[in-house]
Amino acid sequence: MTPIKQMWEQLKFVSDCSSLTEDEIKTIVPILKEEVLAREVKRMRYLLQRSGIKRIKLIEEFDWKFNPRLARNEIMGFSESAWLTESKNLVLIGPSGVGKSHLASALCYKAIQKGIPTAFITCFDLVNKLKRSTNKVTMLQYYSTVKLLCVDELGYVFPTQEQANDIFQIISKRSEIASTIVTTNLIPSQWGKIFETSTATAILDRLSLNGIFVTCEGRSYRSKK
Repeated sequence: MTPIKQMWEQLKFVSDCSSLTEDEIKTIVPILKEEVLAREVKRMRYLLQRSGIKRIKLIEEFDWKFNPRLARNEIMGFSESAWLTESKNLVLIGPSGVGKSHLASALCYKAIQKGIPTAFITCFDLVNKLKRSTNKVTMLQYYSTVKLLCVDELGYVFPTQEQANDIFQIISKRSEIASTIVTTNLIPSQWGKIFETSTATAILDRLSLNGIFVTCEGRSYRSKK
């Protein structure tokens, strides 16, 4: 497929470009490139606005030297893999301040740059949204199907049994269909502190299926400031 035909289809023009002369193609190609770029920028802004990301974080900005014990190779290997198309999950475990949220947010932003719908939300906000929603079914459906979901700061909120079941339903429905990132201060054996044992086991089971758990250790980046 020629470049102009690719752009023609990408812009969803109804007419046929095969009748264009070489001179017409030379004239119109730069215009089409600008239009394609403008639409990509507009879509990325829209996805970023809807994502819930409050501040853009980049993996390239992450200070690995401050915490050399972090599993850099494992995290970067995941980032550079086809984790989105393969619906892989990532659970980042560690104490507050070691960079879990930065890394998770950066992965989400990287997905947005590829045009992938993303939702980044703290567990606290997710629980409150579900609690206050006038149409919980629609909200559950959204978080269950968005291409990439990041639940940040799991472990700082103690959900009710109903709220825990909602979280499980979201994670369960996403299993093997869409990627999920979770950041938490609790190792898997401690998830029973915030969920009933059976619910914790079920959630961990869904996340571990086609997923990896990475422990983040080291000093708090907040101590640098």
